[in-house]
Amino acid sequence: MPVGFLTLEQERRYGRFPDDVSTEQLERYFHLDDSDQAFVLTRRGAHMRLGFAIQLGTVRFLGTFLEDPCDVPASVVGFIGGQLGASIDGALEAYQASQWRWRHPPEIRERYGYRDFSNAPAQWRLLRWLYALCWTGTDRPSALFDQATAWLVTHKVLLPGASVLERVIARVRSRANSRLWRLLAARITADQKERLASLTVVPENARQSPMDRLRSGPTLQSAPELARAIKRLDEIRQLATGLPRTDKLPKTRILALARFANAAKAQAVARMPDERRAATLLAFIRALEASAQDDVLDLFDVIVTKIWSDAAQKGRAARLRGLGDLDAAALTLNAACSVVVDKQISDADLRNAVFAAVPTALLEAAMAQVDTLARPPEDPYFEELLDQHQRIRRFLPHFARSVDLGAMPGGQPVLKALQHLKEMEDGTVRGLKMPTDFVPKSWRQRVIKNDLVDHRAWTLCLVDRLRGAIRRRDILAAPSLRFADPRIGMLDGAAWEAARPTICRTLGRTQNVAEEITRLSERLGQAYRSVAGNLPDNASLRIEQTAAGDDLVLTGLDRLEEPPSLVGL
Repeated sequence: MPVGFLTLEQERRYGRFPDDVSTEQLERYFHLDDSDQAFVLTRRGAHMRLGFAIQLGTVRFLGTFLEDPCDVPASVVGFIGGQLGASIDGALEAYQASQWRWRHPPEIRERYGYRDFSNAPAQWRLLRWLYALCWTGTDRPSALFDQATAWLVTHKVLLPGASVLERVIARVRSRANSRLWRLLAARITADQKERLASLTVVPENARQSPMDRLRSGPTLQSAPELARAIKRLDEIRQLATGLPRTDKLPKTRILALARFANAAKAQAVARMPDERRAATLLAFIRALEASAQDDVLDLFDVIVTKIWSDAAQKGRAARLRGLGDLDAAALTLNAACSVVVDKQISDADLRNAVFAAVPTALLEAAMAQVDTLARPPEDPYFEELLDQHQRIRRFLPHFARSVDLGAMPGGQPVLKALQHLKEMEDGTVRGLKMPTDFVPKSWRQRVIKNDLVDHRAWTLCLVDRLRGAIRRRDILAAPSLRFADPRIGMLDGAAWEAARPTICRTLGRTQNVAEEITRLSERLGQAYRSVAGNLPDNASLRIEQTAAGDDLVLTGLDRLEEPPSLVGL
């Protein structure tokens, strides 16, 4: 089967000099050290030395010898000629007419260890390296071609023809793909294959296949849409039940296969060979399960944020509507306070004077009005939030049952409370005390009243804390693409103990934890004492007093010009 994936630009520059060779490239590939110059000077004649040195630099730079060794940029000729101290006028024409231009490449290959692409050990190393890239990554064939070219140049293997390298890359990619499909499909039973194949079939009286319908995520931002997203997650989970796991295979390859299935038409997937179709659908459903759960968590964050915003907006609107009543109450209380602070009224007559100025009923009404309308700065519009409780009830029980969550140590209290809510909704716990370890100080007086837990306030607090824990990644999801446990893949237990000496030795650390902490503590203390001691005399640092408190201000550093010696270097 013919293979051709190179761009016209890649074909043009393969094994050829670019239009402009940079100074860095000249110094890296065409510099002649003492050993090189001694070898070059064994040639007779300035034209032989120049041509030989050009061929040596060419194979270092391009990884191959040119059919016309003199077809090089003028900058290369001038750079090499300057190192040899020889005149280059007419030298290239004389070298091009000499038969020695054909004899010099074998000498360079033997002296510097260059090998043909047909060399079995070199080709095997390249194939093994390419296979590792194809098995663990998703690079395009054209990108692999450039990487393989760089590998050949680095390992002193002469470049083959472009079509030869193309076929090698295509063959390696095909083998890696076939192995991935085989491993994915090997553990799928016949019933599971039939279940996966049904994803691409349009049911009767339907317009879409299950595959097309399920890969369309939520589009609206509302509580009913969140409920539909949770229902979609349940359906995907039901399809994924019992299917083989893909954790042991390269994650990037699984996701790439799933992205292909997510973009392809269901009919195109249905026409694939059996093994490839089963592997593609398995990767699709496993990745879809993770992304569907992420969609639910994202939408949960958006909806809860919107509920809190709506409650605050409703509270502010009610406050504005009652601003006139608040003003009237404030004026009434101001009249009473003016009597209180009047020094001409004795303490014994103060009470009678206040009630004479402001009747008792009017004063009580003003106080009640202030209690109703005035809010402390930390008040989260609690009464308005209680009115939003029914909106949360539309999705929260289903959310607690369907979303599979885990927790870091900081999120364990929230996860425990969510589990309690799930058990309450299922009716498996009755009469047990509701956990309140997750309730912060700002919510405690709302949630716990007279040693009793307000169920609605407890639920609102749980939702608020759950949203924050998900944002901080104290609450994790599995499976997930964005909310997964960051500790996955880290060495633990016996595996860590086996690798620990090597890692500590590589990092220059001891295996004694207490010793390392003591050393770091001493460094931190020394740095602190040094900064504190120099603080009074430090002209670049000052402390400014502001309304919010004291601010530490650092003076910006002056620009240092590059010295001529550095520019020359």
